[in-house]
Amino acid sequence: MRSTGVRAHHASRELAAPAGRPIESEYRPAGPVDIGRAVAAQRHGANDPTYSASQPLSAGGVVWRVSRTPLGVATLALRLRVGGTVTAAAWGPGAEWALDQLPALCGRDDDLDGFDASRHPSVAEWHRRHPDLRIGRTDLVFDALVSAVMEQKVTSMQAFSAWRSIVTWFGERAPGPTPRPMFAPPDIEGWRHVPSWAWHRAGLEPPQSRTIVETARRGASVVRAAEAAVDGEARDRVFISLKGVGIWTSAETRIRAFGDPDAVSVGDYHLAHQVGFALTGHRTDDDGMLELLEPFAGHRQRVIRLIYAGSALEPRRGPRLHPEDHRDR
Repeated sequence: MRSTGVRAHHASRELAAPAGRPIESEYRPAGPVDIGRAVAAQRHGANDPTYSASQPLSAGGVVWRVSRTPLGVATLALRLRVGGTVTAAAWGPGAEWALDQLPALCGRDDDLDGFDASRHPSVAEWHRRHPDLRIGRTDLVFDALVSAVMEQKVTSMQAFSAWRSIVTWFGERAPGPTPRPMFAPPDIEGWRHVPSWAWHRAGLEPPQSRTIVETARRGASVVRAAEAAVDGEARDRVFISLKGVGIWTSAETRIRAFGDPDAVSVGDYHLAHQVGFALTGHRTDDDGMLELLEPFAGHRQRVIRLIYAGSALEPRRGPRLHPEDHRDR
């Protein structure tokens, strides 16, 4: 009966898909920006119900992104024109907010001041090849925090599947002519009231679901405190004060919501190995990673992005981790 309830809930939302007329805008970056990479960094897996792209922006594709803005749900459709101008159309009550926020999503606020790529020859080469790399931001703190909590201590496949299920079942159908049914995440109260059986069916472990529900009880105050914080350390104090949120989750939230160019996700299963391999040719641990990134203080996340953009990654040594599924217990 429970699974039937989820399907009915989903189907009812598919029928309620308001279209209406979009409002339109353009964004002309002041210089070269890899907008496709900046926006795609906010994607939660290949089947993310909040994101759709048949092909990259750079190849003439259209990127669709759905978000729950402070003014309501918005659907944003982006296309890249020759010369780097982004044309955007937006639907829904949050359309104006989404268009106003578009430049930040595309990386306008990412400042390279103080970044010295010459401190490491490989970083200098990756920066030479990707001078247009920028870190975008969503300015949507709670959604960034929830998605980061879902990704704690599980594989990406598990986290993306849980995000897809919960957002589809309990989110809101996206307005506009989306290429497939798309959904905005629940609001803070919606996250708080997701029933325990739904978390279980989505495949999320109880520690993560409890953290999300308990965080939602303080959601509005957490958002206000994080937005008022003056720097990354102050935001860490806000997020880590929440039960079940550690330094990894805080860093991921800072990156996604605020485009923090210095945040480092300490405790990540792969990151230290990849940074060590890229900068020295050998694996390292978290302490070693922080030591290697120290010369780039203020821009450590930028160096990490350049490592991935430059494909300076360690070859896989074995099969992928097979995730444990607790739903049949």
